[in-house]
Amino acid sequence: MEFMADFLTPEERSERMSKIRGSDTRPELVVRRFLHSRGFRYRLHAEDLPGRPDVVLPRYRSVVFVHGCFWHAHSCQNGRVPESRSDFWKEKFRNNKLRDARNKRALRKLGWRVHIVWECSLRNKKSADKALATLERKILSVLGTQDEEE
Repeated sequence: MEFMADFLTPEERSERMSKIRGSDTRPELVVRRFLHSRGFRYRLHAEDLPGRPDVVLPRYRSVVFVHGCFWHAHSCQNGRVPESRSDFWKEKFRNNKLRDARNKRALRKLGWRVHIVWECSLRNKKSADKALATLERKILSVLGTQDEEE
């Protein structure tokens, strides 16, 4: 993982971090609007499923997680470890990845197909169109693997 400098004071960083939402994020809303426009009907944040998937499509036995690149330590430039308190962040990201893997295994064991959409794939229209079309194709396919990352 790469490191990035933190140009904010600890107080400014704390204030910014406190404003980060866990659900109904902009990337999540993009995915939900797309799915709804394509005729998919779904449940949100199902508490009865491991990991509380962002979108649950019972008809297709599929769940969708919309992962923030920073919080889930994606390999893109947004998944970098901050320079300040880097040991804390490395541990945090490691635990997040372990939890994600555990939840995916549990969902597969229950018969769900797991789809991941990364925040960075939704940043511009061209990549979003591609990622969402891929997601739709994978949801509709009856064949395929249980774990599918866009």
